[in-house]
Amino acid sequence: MMALCLKQVFNKDKTFRPRKKFEPGTQRFELYKKAQASLKSGLDLKAVVQLPPGESINDWIAVHVVDFFNRINLIYGTMSEYCTEKSCPIMSGGLKYEYRWQDDSKYKKPTKLSAPKYMCMLMDWIEMLINNEDIFPTRIGVPFPKQFQQVCTKILTRLFRVFVHVYIHHFDSIINMGAEAHVNTCYKHFYYFIREFSLIDHRELEPLVRMSQGWEV
Repeated sequence: MMALCLKQVFNKDKTFRPRKKFEPGTQRFELYKKAQASLKSGLDLKAVVQLPPGESINDWIAVHVVDFFNRINLIYGTMSEYCTEKSCPIMSGGLKYEYRWQDDSKYKKPTKLSAPKYMCMLMDWIEMLINNEDIFPTRIGVPFPKQFQQVCTKILTRLFRVFVHVYIHHFDSIINMGAEAHVNTCYKHFYYFIREFSLIDHRELEPLVRMSQGWEV
């Protein structure tokens, strides 16, 4: 249901980056279908994120990282017309939180960027990682690298910042689009997943902690 509603609310033409797809016939494609079926069935989101019996935790994490990239990519792509160099000259979450960009190539030190520029760098960086066979192997029998979960933690931590920025700076636009319930569901799904597998340091979650109060019950 959520996926259907997202399609109705968001314009696929505005996807910030092309969607990453799973190859039919692969184990990860089957896991993705299983996860989507659970999500659409209306099951409790806290139960939906749990590792299915007998499945590989790294495969499960890989499927969700790619899916969250696609969903958050779609959310931000639709919101991007409201997030400009002028409206958002700093990538931030209110006055208290500022996010600086750092990578291994152009920005070797944490660098202050506008929100649109940060988002562009972020989506390019994630796309590069999930297309890298050495990090997200797709061939049968090829193992995940030892640092796989560490890489996923970094990806998810930075994707969380998209939620922070969108909620704190563009919530009025979300409401005006009629997308509030769908963005909330996407964030709740994301939140339960990263908590289930302890994938983001709890200190990183501080900007949206009031939203998630009571969800742990």
